[in-house]
Amino acid sequence: MNRNISRIRAIAGNSLIILFSGVMLAGLSGCAALDQLARIVWPYENAARPETAESLAMDGLNDLNHGEYYSALATFEKLKDRYPFSRFSLLAELKSADCKYYEKDYDEALLLYDEFEKNHPTNEAIPYVLFQIGMCHYRQIDTIDRDTKTATDAITAFSRLNQTFPGSSYFVEAEKRIKTANDFLANHEFYVATFYTKTGEYDQAMERLEYILTQFPEVSIVPEAEKLLAALRSGNPPKRTFRSWLPELSLSDLKSFASFDFRPGTMKR
Repeated sequence: MNRNISRIRAIAGNSLIILFSGVMLAGLSGCAALDQLARIVWPYENAARPETAESLAMDGLNDLNHGEYYSALATFEKLKDRYPFSRFSLLAELKSADCKYYEKDYDEALLLYDEFEKNHPTNEAIPYVLFQIGMCHYRQIDTIDRDTKTATDAITAFSRLNQTFPGSSYFVEAEKRIKTANDFLANHEFYVATFYTKTGEYDQAMERLEYILTQFPEVSIVPEAEKLLAALRSGNPPKRTFRSWLPELSLSDLKSFASFDFRPGTMKR
C-alpha cells in the first residue's frame, strides 16, 4: 500500500509542470483540479512535509489559483532562489510574471515575460507569453484623449504572436484585441480631427479624417469620419457644438471589451 502511494506521488510530482504548463497555462483556472492533485501528492492534510522545490511549486500554484498573488509570488521567488536548477524553477519564472499581471503591475509583468521569452525562446509556453505581453500593453489603454502608445504596442505584440504562431490557441483572441486597439486608434484620430474642426484648422482636420479612412477602413467610426470629411470638403463645416461631434471619451464599448479576460475558448469578465 505504501509503495503504491509513493508511486502515485512520484507520478504526480513528475506531471506537475506538464499539467500547469498545459491545462492551466492560461492563468487562474482549475482550482478543483489543483486541490485534488494536492491531496494525491500530500494525502494527509495535517502531516508535516519537508520543503522541496515540488512543495513550493504546489504552494505557489495553490495561492495563485485562489487569488493570493502576493503570497504566490513570494513562494515562486523562494523557489527560484533556493532551487535554481530544479525542473520547477522554469514554472516559477512563468508564474511569477502571471502574479504581477494579475496584480495589475503590468510594467513589471512585461519585464518578466520578456525575460522568460529571452531565456527560453523554444519553450512550449512562448505563445502564451507573447499573448500576455500583448495583454500587458492592452490593459493600459486609456481614453482617446490620452497617449496611444499602449494601443500601438498591443497591436505590435499581438501581430507578432499571430505571425509567429498562426496555429496557436490564442490566434482568435489576439485578432479581436487587434481590432479593438485599431478602433481605439481611429477614435483618437477622430477626436483630434474634431479638435481641428473646432479651431478652424480644416486642412489638418481633413488630413486626420483621410488617415482614418485609409488606415482603418473597417472601424466603427468610419461613417462619422466620412460625414465630417464630406462637410469639410464642401466648405460647409458642421454647425453643431464641438462636443456633439466627439465620440464618448469613456469609450464605453471599447473599455467594456477591454475588461474581458480572454482564455482559449472562453470570454469571461
